Amino acid sequence: MDNQPNERAKRNDGFFFAAARYTSIAMALPGATFAGYMVGYALDKWFGTGYLKIVFLLLGIASGFYELVRQLTRDMEKQK
Repeated sequence: MDNQPNERAKRNDGFFFAAARYTSIAMALPGATFAGYMVGYALDKWFGTGYLKIVFLLLGIASGFYELVRQLTRDMEKQK
């Protein structure tokens, strides 16, 4: 009977840990996209060009997807 509260606490900790991890994954993609766009926008203003924001937007999207796939792959390996 004493183990039951400990097991419940571990399960709740696991749930909150997983929820925090997946929330961070959900924020990584739009965050990386926004950061890439802002870097490109700043460089466009600095150099007087108009295409760097698109280039860095695409790099931000690729970076966000890379982080998403990396984290999901890591989670799948832990479940095995």
